[in-house]
Amino acid sequence: MSTTVNIRELRQNLAGFLRKVQQGDEIVVTSRGSEVARILPPATPARRPFGLLKGQIHMADDFDETPAELIAAFEGQNEE
Repeated sequence: MSTTVNIRELRQNLAGFLRKVQQGDEIVVTSRGSEVARILPPATPARRPFGLLKGQIHMADDFDETPAELIAAFEGQNEE
């Protein structure tokens, strides 16, 4: 369902219009007869099933090994 209000009405009863939006209504805001905005309820994100990418993600064998030269660089040591 859609409700059309002008900016003055929206300012005067913002809480009431936001309650309508929470209930699923759409508010169309107008200024001098022209639509300037739409206030919609938030979209509910689709739930992703567990295991959606099973078998598609692979870790390198050396994933948890940090090279010595990188550690030295972080510690400010110059390897010369």
